[in-house]
Amino acid sequence: MSEDQARVLTASVHDFRYFAALLRGVNFANRASVSITADGFTVTVEEARCLTATAFVFSHVFDEFVYNPDAARPSQASQMDDDDELSATAFEIPLGTLMDCLNIFGTAGLAPGTSQKKKKTRGDGDDSDDGAGGGNGRANGKGKGRADADDAGGNARLDQWFAPGKGTGMRMSYAGPGHPLTLLVAEESGGPTATCEITTWEPEPRLELAFDSDATVLKIILKSSWLRDALSELDPNTEKLTIIGNPPPPPGRAARSSAPPRLRLRAVGQFGSTEMDYPNDREVLETCECEHAISFTYRFSHVARALRALQSSLKTSLRIDDEGLLSLQFMMPAPRRPGGQRSEAFIELWCLPLEET
Repeated sequence: MSEDQARVLTASVHDFRYFAALLRGVNFANRASVSITADGFTVTVEEARCLTATAFVFSHVFDEFVYNPDAARPSQASQMDDDDELSATAFEIPLGTLMDCLNIFGTAGLAPGTSQKKKKTRGDGDDSDDGAGGGNGRANGKGKGRADADDAGGNARLDQWFAPGKGTGMRMSYAGPGHPLTLLVAEESGGPTATCEITTWEPEPRLELAFDSDATVLKIILKSSWLRDALSELDPNTEKLTIIGNPPPPPGRAARSSAPPRLRLRAVGQFGSTEMDYPNDREVLETCECEHAISFTYRFSHVARALRALQSSLKTSLRIDDEGLLSLQFMMPAPRRPGGQRSEAFIELWCLPLEET
């Protein structure tokens, strides 16, 4: 059995900026849970036992994606063919360290449309403040590593994984429990390379927030820029954010002019309150479903965690169920893949409401 076949995961992409943008959207907590399946993997973080966020990274985001769960537990291979639960591999990583490794050449924060000349300058250090991790990250320019030692066989091997002159490429591999997550990062097939080994841990139980779609009391789809601008303009010292939804106004011009806004955000802090209204305009709210007036309050610092995902996404789906659980789903722009195909991925955030007394 070859080294590649013995690994649980082998994934490569010639330009990892889209992958980095997905991870950046949930990079507000250092310890992240990774769950790998044949369809891709998820990266989940949690904060204060009332906020979770997950980046859904599908296999078609990569140029190469090979998942071999049998490599992690060969003795159980004959028993797991029909067991869907055993078909996933889970572990935890220091997410800040992973982001630092991706940005080792300063190119992780550049937009996919950035030219090659601009890419040679130092990129945006957006995640440098989150790089302090509990794991051990190791990088070197010679490409030496335990799990990927054979990957340092020269530029001839790099050409198999990375398209020359197409940006910063990445090859990621995971050999199973007890092994590190190994990244091989190369600016070009003939340029500098770095191999990073990131410590992995056994997964711990995570907060499970189940959104009840059948009990949805508010559903809104809007451009991410509208919500991003609103949250960015609020005072960082804001303590609470109340989301207020109203049903559509009755027929008649007079009724529509005096009707409350379909969506209102009310921010309350030490120095007063601020209200922002979203009109009943399809150019602002593409979809707004609300049968009766609702109002739920959340801690602003938790909702503001969505800003990173809002910066990279195109549209946002905002949903609230009858218990106040907030679901924010961010549709990420889809890069064009070879052959004209587009790969889509998304980020979802769930937040529990405050208990008003």
